[in-house]
Amino acid sequence: MMAEAEDRLQNYRSLFRLDGRVALVLGAASGIGKASAEALAALGAVVICADKNKQGVEETAAALSRQGRLEAHVIDASDGNAINALAATIEKAHGRLDVAVTTPAIHVRKLLLDYTDEEYDRVVDLNLRGTFYFLRAFGRMMARQKSGSLIASSSVRATTLEPGLAIYGATKAGIIQMVRGLASELGSHGVRVNAIVPSIVETALVSPLKARPEIWNALAKHTVFNRWARADEVGAAVAFLASDAASYISGTALLVDGGWTAIDGPPTGLTKTYSEPA
Repeated sequence: MMAEAEDRLQNYRSLFRLDGRVALVLGAASGIGKASAEALAALGAVVICADKNKQGVEETAAALSRQGRLEAHVIDASDGNAINALAATIEKAHGRLDVAVTTPAIHVRKLLLDYTDEEYDRVVDLNLRGTFYFLRAFGRMMARQKSGSLIASSSVRATTLEPGLAIYGATKAGIIQMVRGLASELGSHGVRVNAIVPSIVETALVSPLKARPEIWNALAKHTVFNRWARADEVGAAVAFLASDAASYISGTALLVDGGWTAIDGPPTGLTKTYSEPA
């Protein structure tokens, strides 16, 4: 009985491992993408890093490389031809791709009525069209091989907004719907498709907000923890969705939001300190 119990425990542990898996992270130069690449590598995957930032993506790949093998590609996530070329390169070099993660996004914080056509195109082309290119290219590869996990990056702004984020929020809502649709189409091929949905994440890109503590703290108070997320906390969610521990999860938008969408602002006047009974 003890041996059987230990076997079951070992089986559960192995579900989270990614040994022998080939994973791609687009957006690996920084932030959530970099943390995702680190998490996947820590669990045993061979990680292919891609990003528009040449120096950043090469630094990430070098830190994760094994036996001096550096897997780095410089690519514009909004360029469909470049995405297709990357898919062909990976298929030729590795023969398969088990995990594909995309995280790049931008936003122009501006009232909708003040948006220019150029600003709209810039946000939609990267966030929505770029995600479409990614899901299509690597979804086709995984459909052929009859397995794989596709993971896209959405945001709580898909459902909760503030002035100036309408277009960004629309793209993030669109990503969730694309994920759901593709999950319904690829399930019979053994491919899972999911999205991560973070709220506020502390990365280098938002470091200027630290100089404005009133904004930084106000956003933190939208969470039950009264703090911003660390990038590795989102990366861990990505690694979970990539693993066999999530083998029955597809078409899901996984909230990694610190309770942002569960509460309606911070409690006022009802805060209490709890302690163990004497």
